[in-house]
Amino acid sequence: MLKRPDPFQALCPTRRILDRIGDSWAVLILIALGSGTLRFNALKRRIENISQKMLSQTLKSLERDGLVRREVFATVPVTVEYSLTDLGRTLSQTVNQLTLWAEAHIGEIEAAQQRYDRGEGATEPEGRARGGR
Repeated sequence: MLKRPDPFQALCPTRRILDRIGDSWAVLILIALGSGTLRFNALKRRIENISQKMLSQTLKSLERDGLVRREVFATVPVTVEYSLTDLGRTLSQTVNQLTLWAEAHIGEIEAAQQRYDRGEGATEPEGRARGGR
C-alpha cells in the first residue's frame, strides 16, 4: 500500500509544489495566463513590480512543473508565448477560487488588521480570557 504524501514532512514532493503555488508571483502568473496566451513582455506589463529576472525564473519553474507551456516562434526578433497546460488550467481554477475568496473578504481582513495594529489583537476564542491558557 502506498503511503499518502505528507506535506508536513520536509522531503515530501507535495511540499515543494505547495511552496511553488504559494509564491505570489506564481499565483499572479497563473491568474494572468488563465485568460489566455501571453507574450513575456505582456506578462511583465500585466504584473506590476515583477522584475524581468523574477518573471523568467518563475515561468521556468512553472514550465518545469508542467503548468505552463512555452512556445518559441522563429521570427525577428524571436517571439515567445506562454500559456497554461491542461494541468495548469486545473490549478488556475483553484487559484481563481482563492482570488474570489480574497476579494469577497478583503474588507474583513483589513478591519482585522486595523484592530490588530491598534493593539486590540485578534478575536479571542469564546471562553478564553486574553493572555490566559
